[in-house]
Amino acid sequence: MSYYQRHIFFCLNQRDGENACAQHGAQEAFDHCKKRVKAEGLAGKGGVRVNKAGCLDRCAGGPVAVVYPDAVWYSFVDSSDIDEIVERHLKQGEVVDRLVLPDNVGR
Repeated sequence: MSYYQRHIFFCLNQRDGENACAQHGAQEAFDHCKKRVKAEGLAGKGGVRVNKAGCLDRCAGGPVAVVYPDAVWYSFVDSSDIDEIVERHLKQGEVVDRLVLPDNVGR
């Protein structure tokens, strides 16, 4: 068994003069997710770890986050999207299909 059941990585990358996740509320989403995971009692060993990441190279779909070990990529708009990811995927193990980033979206 892995130390954490799941990791969620949020791209917080910034680019000079180019579109990047940081310009689309990624830090706020990360902060909100971290608070929700803790409030739900999911944080820590055997649970969920919320991590910051640099560029995940999926800029065209930004802001983005990825859940491992499930390898599910998400795009999100606001805190209600993050709430749904926490409740359904991180807590219940169910992929939130409407927020899944299509495989053909890259940089």
